[in-house]
Amino acid sequence: MNVRYQADADLNQVIVTGVLRREPSIEFQTAFAAELGGLKDTEVLAIAAQQGRVLVTHDRKTMPSEFAQFISNNHSAGVIIVSRKLSIEIVIEELVMIWAASSAEEWVDRIAKLPL
Repeated sequence: MNVRYQADADLNQVIVTGVLRREPSIEFQTAFAAELGGLKDTEVLAIAAQQGRVLVTHDRKTMPSEFAQFISNNHSAGVIIVSRKLSIEIVIEELVMIWAASSAEEWVDRIAKLPL
């Protein structure tokens, strides 16, 4: 099964647009579409998990510990933390590469940082 992405509310929307422009068949739901604005990390993780989507976020501060706590009682489709210092082009390239080269099962309960 292909990786499906969920943008966190803090994720630069240009990344979502760029990924979809590069590979239109990727499922990349915006934070707006998922109504994530104002939700706590645990709620965001739960929504992404329920929908089987890898959460893509810029949140390096609280998300790793919230993720660790979340997977102690639940399963997650995974989390990818994107550095704000990374160029948008590289982020888009890496997300497309992850989608093309890995399966959704490989990301279950896994957290990773870009660049890989």
